[in-house]
Amino acid sequence: MTERLTLSPRLAAAASLIRDGAFVSDVGTDHAYLPIALCLHGRARGGVVSDINAGPIERARENIKRYGLEDRLCAVQANGLTGIDRYAPEDIMILGMGGELIASILEAAEWTRKESLRLCLQPMTHPEHLRAFLACNGYAVIDERIAREDDKIYQVILAEYSGRREEYSEEELLLGRINIERGGEDLLALADHHVAVLSRRVKGIESAGGNAADVRSLIEKINTAKCKGGKI
Repeated sequence: MTERLTLSPRLAAAASLIRDGAFVSDVGTDHAYLPIALCLHGRARGGVVSDINAGPIERARENIKRYGLEDRLCAVQANGLTGIDRYAPEDIMILGMGGELIASILEAAEWTRKESLRLCLQPMTHPEHLRAFLACNGYAVIDERIAREDDKIYQVILAEYSGRREEYSEEELLLGRINIERGGEDLLALADHHVAVLSRRVKGIESAGGNAADVRSLIEKINTAKCKGGKI
C-alpha cells in the first residue's frame, strides 16, 4: 500500500493551482513533497524536480524512491530553470524563494514565454517585485491563493504568458488583484500584515527625521482595498 502524503497549507495552496494531468517542474525543491503528492493523488502524470545544490536532490531522490515514483519523477541538479526545458514541463512550480530571485530565474529562462505553460510561484518576500516583473514582461496573473500556516501568511501566484503588459496599483502589487477581488478573512490577515510592516517603517523613517508620506499613503491604500473587498 502506498504511503499517504499530507501537504502543508502552503504547499496545498500551490497544488490546488496545478492542472490535472500536467507534467510538472519543481524548481528549488527540498524534499520533492509537492510533485510526489501531485502524482500520488492523480493530479500530475509525472515531473522533474531540481535544485542548485546536491543535498536537496539527494533528499528528493530518496523520497521519490520511498513513494515508488521512480518511473514518473526524476531529480536533477540545475541552476534555476537552466536545462529544464528539455523535459518539456507544462506547469512550473517555483516556491519558497524571494520574489526577486524568482523573477531573476524567469528572466533567465525566455523559453517560459509560451502561452501553453503555467507558472505557479510562491514568493517568501517581495511579492510586489515579482508581480511587477510579471506585469512588465508579458505574464498575466490568472489566479492567486493566500495560505496561512502557523503564524505566517503566504501568497501563491499562478501566471501564464500573454505577451501583454499589465498595470497594477501599489496595493495590487502587494496584495494581488485577484486576492483583493475575492476578499475574505485571508485577505484581511494579509493586509493587516503589510500594514504592520509598513507602520514600523514609518516609525523608523520619522524617528530619523525623514518624510514617510509615501509609506503612509500606501498604508491608506491597503486599508481602502481591505474595506472594499471585491469592489476595487
